[in-house]
Amino acid sequence: MSKKKFISEVLKSTGTIGALSPSSSFLAKKMLEPIQFDNAKCIVEFGPGTGVFTHKLLEKMDKNAILLAFEINPVFIEELQNIKDNRLVIINDSAEKIEEYLAKYNQKSADYIVSSLPFAMIPDEVVHNILTNSDTMLSENGKYIQFQYSLNAKKKLESYFSKVDINFTFLNLPPAFIYVCEK
Repeated sequence: MSKKKFISEVLKSTGTIGALSPSSSFLAKKMLEPIQFDNAKCIVEFGPGTGVFTHKLLEKMDKNAILLAFEINPVFIEELQNIKDNRLVIINDSAEKIEEYLAKYNQKSADYIVSSLPFAMIPDEVVHNILTNSDTMLSENGKYIQFQYSLNAKKKLESYFSKVDINFTFLNLPPAFIYVCEK
């Protein structure tokens, strides 16, 4: 997707896109570092957008793993549908419904959840539902990985997860904080 088209989607969105440009490959690398792909059978992605992380996840995932990608923007869904990989399931629904879709695709839990959701732009009740349901559906040794452009989400994430580590990359526009959360 061109940068111009991406920016057009940002301007048309009603607070559902929190970036000014697609995520950098540097951010993608930092987001995927905590994932042990040899043991990951089910990965969930919230807000894949143009698929920067999606492509990287599919490159590293086991051939028998599944990637459930929750995206609500129709233009981004169309872009994601160009990815031809039978491990990818594109879900046009709210990330709040993770439990419903894990059950639908015969998954007891998610080994990893990779999230690009812009918490600062999403109503608190929806963020609460997403984080509560993510914590519930995360496998015992799983990780919830979230990036944000500020440290404002730290206390919120600490209220849902027992351990929250923070990484950072300047090499993204804007620079980003990566939160790695565990049960």
